[in-house]
Amino acid sequence: MRFAAHGGIVALDLAFAGRNSSVPKLPDRIRPLIADMSPACFAMLMSTGIVSIACHLSGLGFLAMSLFWLNLGFFLILWLLTALRLRFYPRQVLSDLNNHSRGVEFFTMVAGTCILGSQMVILKNAGAWALGFWVLGITLAVLLIYGVLTALIIRADKPGLGEGINGNWLVITVSIQSISILTCLVVPQFPGHREELLFCALCLFLVGAMLSFLVITLIFYRILFFQLEPQAFEPSYWIIAGVDAITTFAGATLVTNSYGSRVLEPILHFLVGCTIFFWAAATWWIPLLIILLAWRHLIRRVPLVYAPSYWGMVFPLGMYATCTLHLAGIIHLAFLIKIARACLYAALALWLLTFLGLLRSLLGSLRPLSCHGESSPRDG
Repeated sequence: MRFAAHGGIVALDLAFAGRNSSVPKLPDRIRPLIADMSPACFAMLMSTGIVSIACHLSGLGFLAMSLFWLNLGFFLILWLLTALRLRFYPRQVLSDLNNHSRGVEFFTMVAGTCILGSQMVILKNAGAWALGFWVLGITLAVLLIYGVLTALIIRADKPGLGEGINGNWLVITVSIQSISILTCLVVPQFPGHREELLFCALCLFLVGAMLSFLVITLIFYRILFFQLEPQAFEPSYWIIAGVDAITTFAGATLVTNSYGSRVLEPILHFLVGCTIFFWAAATWWIPLLIILLAWRHLIRRVPLVYAPSYWGMVFPLGMYATCTLHLAGIIHLAFLIKIARACLYAALALWLLTFLGLLRSLLGSLRPLSCHGESSPRDG
């Protein structure tokens, strides 16, 4: 569905429309993949990266490194596809940016980039390389937060709450918390500015927590007081647990960097309390989400068909395993490690199933083109 654009977006749309007429066409096989590419595809980076980090913290070194290199490949491929989409289908990109459902999916770019940067530090101790991902993540966050939110706020034809809000809105908070975490991890690269960077990481943590309260309240209101069709309960709603889990991870990262810090050490008990609070919230959500998932697929018989939103189920499980391991190290409770490992095995199984679904979807979309020579209705 194409929503009307406003203000500066109209001018950009007209400019791109004129430019697009002289752009050569893409090959038929990849044209539909580029034109219809979902911004949520970058959730694959988020999920693979955090499962890799959880494997590393659990001592599964081979799996952690395998997923790291795979994620680096995903990063390059997804950005190449995004560049092609901007080049050949700019109007579709602008339409997505001005869409209440799809616009917020672009924030997966920020979170995926920063989680890959965190992998660089945690797995490879490559702080210098991580700086590039940190700068890119901050740049994308500033452009998207103020660009997308402004476009959605000033729209005249806004959808109702039941149609406009979904779990993808929480990716805004996930992106902010991912920057907070990576900021803490790159602090050793700036020894003379440790306090300033930790203060920025703390502010990002608090802003992310504020936004999570606002958005989760709206989502909770939507699923309680509006009719929820089983098809509408998309896997992206699992990000409710994921946002609490990554906020736990961000809080735990601040705690581990608080010792000797003039900014963080005076509020250490506050940070530990916040970290436990968000871990408890993530733990509370997971059983409810499992029940609703069973209702969707087992009772209402919604078929399991691959969509990029399924990576939104992998991410919360991997993030919950990671944040639980960090929390266990802070409060020294050994039973939390067992919970984290069980959740990690579930995340690995779900990651594999989702990845196989992706491969099957790609093969299925290319096979008719190679057999019958069909072209996409969305031309370049």
